[in-house]
Amino acid sequence: MAQLRIAVLGPLEVERDGAALPLGPRQAELLSVLVLTLGRPVLASRLVDLLWGARAGDGAAATLRSHVSHLRRTLAGGRCADDRDPVVATVGAGAGLAYRLDLPPDGLDAHHFEREITQGRRLLDDGDPAGFARAAELFAAALARWRGPAFANVADRPYALSEVARLEALCRTARRGSAEALIALGRHDAAIGDLTGAVAQFPYDESLRRLLALALYAEQRVDEAAEVCRQGTALLRERGMDAPQLQRLHAAILRREELPGAVRAPAAGPVPAAPVNLLPPDPPHFVGRAAELDDARRHCVAPDRRRILLVSGPAGVGKTSFAVRLAHLLARDLPDGCLYVNLRGFDPGGAALSGDEAVRLFLDALHVSPGRIPASEEGRAGRFRSLVSTRRMLIVLDNARDAEQVRPLLPDASGCAVVVTSRSQLPGLVAAEGAHPVTLGLLTMTEARELLRTRLRDGRVAAEPGPADDIIERCARLPLALAVVAARAAAHPGFCLTALARELVASQGSLDGFAAGDPVTDLRSVFSWSYQALGEPAARMFRLLGLHPGPDLSVPAAASLVARPERQARAALAELARAQLVTEREPGRYTCHDLLRAYATELVESEPAEIRQASRLRIVDHYLHSARAADAQLSPLREPTAPSPPPSGVTPEEPADNAAALAWFAEEHEVLVRAVGMAGRHGLHRHVWQLASSLTTFLSRRGYWEDLIVVQNHALAAAERTGDPTASAQAHRDVAAAYSETGRLPAARAHLKSALLLLDGQADLVGQAHTLLSLGWVSEKEGDQATALGHDQLALRLFQAAGDEAGEARALNAVGWDHAVLGNYPETVRHCQRALMLQRRLADAVGEANSWDSLGYALHHLGHHRTAARCFRRALALNRELGHRYNEAEALQHLGDNHAALGDPVTARRCWRDALEILTEIAHPAAETLRDKLAPAP
Repeated sequence: MAQLRIAVLGPLEVERDGAALPLGPRQAELLSVLVLTLGRPVLASRLVDLLWGARAGDGAAATLRSHVSHLRRTLAGGRCADDRDPVVATVGAGAGLAYRLDLPPDGLDAHHFEREITQGRRLLDDGDPAGFARAAELFAAALARWRGPAFANVADRPYALSEVARLEALCRTARRGSAEALIALGRHDAAIGDLTGAVAQFPYDESLRRLLALALYAEQRVDEAAEVCRQGTALLRERGMDAPQLQRLHAAILRREELPGAVRAPAAGPVPAAPVNLLPPDPPHFVGRAAELDDARRHCVAPDRRRILLVSGPAGVGKTSFAVRLAHLLARDLPDGCLYVNLRGFDPGGAALSGDEAVRLFLDALHVSPGRIPASEEGRAGRFRSLVSTRRMLIVLDNARDAEQVRPLLPDASGCAVVVTSRSQLPGLVAAEGAHPVTLGLLTMTEARELLRTRLRDGRVAAEPGPADDIIERCARLPLALAVVAARAAAHPGFCLTALARELVASQGSLDGFAAGDPVTDLRSVFSWSYQALGEPAARMFRLLGLHPGPDLSVPAAASLVARPERQARAALAELARAQLVTEREPGRYTCHDLLRAYATELVESEPAEIRQASRLRIVDHYLHSARAADAQLSPLREPTAPSPPPSGVTPEEPADNAAALAWFAEEHEVLVRAVGMAGRHGLHRHVWQLASSLTTFLSRRGYWEDLIVVQNHALAAAERTGDPTASAQAHRDVAAAYSETGRLPAARAHLKSALLLLDGQADLVGQAHTLLSLGWVSEKEGDQATALGHDQLALRLFQAAGDEAGEARALNAVGWDHAVLGNYPETVRHCQRALMLQRRLADAVGEANSWDSLGYALHHLGHHRTAARCFRRALALNRELGHRYNEAEALQHLGDNHAALGDPVTARRCWRDALEILTEIAHPAAETLRDKLAPAP
């Protein structure tokens, strides 16, 4: 198997089997971003933003796909990447399309660098002279990898700053560790050589200066040692910083005092005979969280930093269990014990423990007699910090309410690690104290199954995998909810999981299935502790979120939901996010898991019915008017029925151009589909078919055929209830398009015939013409091109009779395409050129893209391949700009065929592969035909 190695401790370098791989600037930047998120998918939209920012044009997404394709080929050594197991993997589809770098950690120089430093630091901290030489070797090996600065190609990019700074800090740690090891071995000359360069590179690092002064002093170079201290003290003073250790060392050197050759002074102060341990038992049913535990453990054992870990997450997600499991894993790294306290920040009784009360508990645990405890709060906190300053121990502060409760308990010493858990995000602790945040989300399906298996050891999970998964879904993969249901199952070993799953289904939309009787485990009680701490604007926002269709919402939508300005809505959502009642999954978009949504739904039932319905109307109107504005950018020539003005408090969004409209639809896609169904359930029938109509262009362009079927069937039912034949015909025609694209041709034809019957009674020539074009497309898919031509020619005459030039141009292209399929290519050229003349005058980019593709197809078959290529490229560029995924794939296929005819099979296959990627992404049936075309000949 080929060995791929990536070096980031300097300019980016990539080797495959020992041979360097050349990377262009954009490839290097893309790979750098993927390395920074190694093993985690990065949304394509996020990559576009990181790589191009405000300079991203409409074609940036297509350019990104091209860069990814080239990067895959480069990493594969110039050959086609293995689609079955690519190093750069494609994850998800549509708005969720993402890319992930799948590289073993051993393939990254930074991984070896960090591991060598950690091992070296551990050997030094053990204090065994036998390990000092090995520690020196490890630090030397790590420093030999450093070509700094790290990620030099992108070191100034905002997304890289944090990791660049972290790796630079590790480099300083390695330099300090190397010097400590050399001094401990008596190799002062070598230490002086290394430290002189290190101090020049990091002149404000007090520890490096102190080590250099010690090494010089050990070599009887007293004046030089004193000067190193003097210069360091002066430099730090210029920055407004004290350097007490350096000042004391300077004074000792001037007095010619005897100084230890080793770095660390002997431990001093009261040390109990045995390590203090207040830690609860290791949770017996803990499962999963491997990545989070690894991240947390690495932070807690990282050398030479203030190690504060903040574990946050919503109620019931398992923060305490995580912290206790982590503490047990850290026992060997922090051998002086563990202090643990439950601060009761969200206690149902409201009696939170103050920081000073916790300090008193810790002083007692550290065997400080009552008579020696200071009288003042500041004195007690200082006494506590003094006691732990020489220890290597863990301090667990569980269930904190805010940063002020925690601050008195934070030690100054770098030898201790602190783990704080809270339902709140405690931004002050992160910003002011440098806490490293670890946010716990819901369990994965695999972890949730393991939790059930761990708690039910009788084989029921293995015997009933389907019902077990149903239980997991009903529990929203929340550990506390799963534990409650598992406890009920364990108490009734004769109950099958199918019966328990049915109980949860029966209580769907409420928390009745999770009532445990104990306030500590009853989900309503647990959630209420967070809810009751909210201010009224945030509490009202949370209640009304129970009316939102989900799965997430933007700030403007939230503003319309609560009928408040965006600024106030943003503040309320931020408070909910700090309380972990919602999650900001990406900037400006908020969501919560199903059980919290069920809790919000229960709370909102206390509101009067008229307030609930008014809120529903506002949110549906928000999406209807926003979707209409976005659809007008995608299809400026459409003339849909105008909706009624929105009620007071609704602030619709108005995308500025085609690209912004596509981005808005992509963000709101799933919400909009759900909003159509919600409007129907609550009697907003006119909203249903109007909103469904506004989604048609986007869903068709992106190939979301099943969603189009769902919303148009809702639209059909709503139009029939309102007795609007024009709306019914439109819904019949739109759902038929989705049925025809997914191969369900009889259903498509039936809907189109129903549409024609409705339109015939309305004397709607334009509607009839559009329906005939759709019938022509169905006939072509059925293999009856002559009938298709007849439908399209009749549609052309109707458009001309109605004076609809946009429709006439579309029909001209359709007739031209029919002639092409029938082999009459000159007629295609004639009709498509007429269509293009109209479409250019009307600025109909969608129609123009289709006509260029049809014209190119005819010219290709007439042997005019170079002219055909220009046509296909114009069609391709327009479709990419419009975001029309299926038509983009079709243009790529035709362009590939044209390159093959020109004798360029390499470019042809590249076009086909790009087309296949799109068709696979949108799950189009044509993907299989193209995959067969790309398969190697037997």
